[in-house]
Amino acid sequence: MHPIERLRYVARAGGVDHAALAEEVARALAGFVDDPSGLVTACRRIIDRHPTSGPMWWLAARVLATNDPRAEAFRCVSTLQDDKTAAALAYELPDDITVTVLGWPEQVGAALIRRGDIRSLVVDSLGEGAGLVRRLEHADSPAEEVPPANLAGAVRWSNLVLLEASAVGPDGFVAVAGSHAAAAVARDADADVWLVAGEGRLLPERLWQSVVDRLDQEGEPWELDEEIVPLSLVDRVVGPKGLESVEAMLRRTDTPVVPELLKSTI
Repeated sequence: MHPIERLRYVARAGGVDHAALAEEVARALAGFVDDPSGLVTACRRIIDRHPTSGPMWWLAARVLATNDPRAEAFRCVSTLQDDKTAAALAYELPDDITVTVLGWPEQVGAALIRRGDIRSLVVDSLGEGAGLVRRLEHADSPAEEVPPANLAGAVRWSNLVLLEASAVGPDGFVAVAGSHAAAAVARDADADVWLVAGEGRLLPERLWQSVVDRLDQEGEPWELDEEIVPLSLVDRVVGPKGLESVEAMLRRTDTPVVPELLKSTI
């Protein structure tokens, strides 16, 4: 497939996990390694199509900041494929608790399936909750679907709220719609909030501000599938290295600031 055609295919892709998408992006970008200006344009197009995906920003920034874009792209893919966040979360979760999750978060879902002893109250955000409930039940893990209108009740009945980030910045993170409300209710109900932030999600301030600005331009806040949640509502973070504080998480940001990515192709 010609690099331009592969890029168009990847830019349209949706509903796939970050590691799989990153592999397709890496293969598309590999076709531009001998064309620096084309590589910059290709990276911008990927960001324009996936503006709230931390791994896409991370991959594009690292590819543009290196002297060997092809090798760096596939190093990033390997890092995402080897992400230990789900395993770390499964290990860190206390025994026999009740948790609230929203929709079908990729890494949270994998951890709950692995554990099997955690009761999950799954809020049906974006119509994905029923699918996760079926998958958990198939794995003999207790789960119950919760209508979005009853989110507060689920949180108040839970020991822990698990929110998964697609991107994280110095003061907030992007998560599925309803996450801000869940975190706020948890704070009022004295339930802990754990943020799950896998490889490639952490962005420096300038790139993070671009994510925020792009999300603001997507439409009215009540119409969006994702939203910004303040980090001040998070108690602990689970990443590839396990359970840690918010401050510790922010210290491991490894995404370079590449000014070229701040310009849109649109």
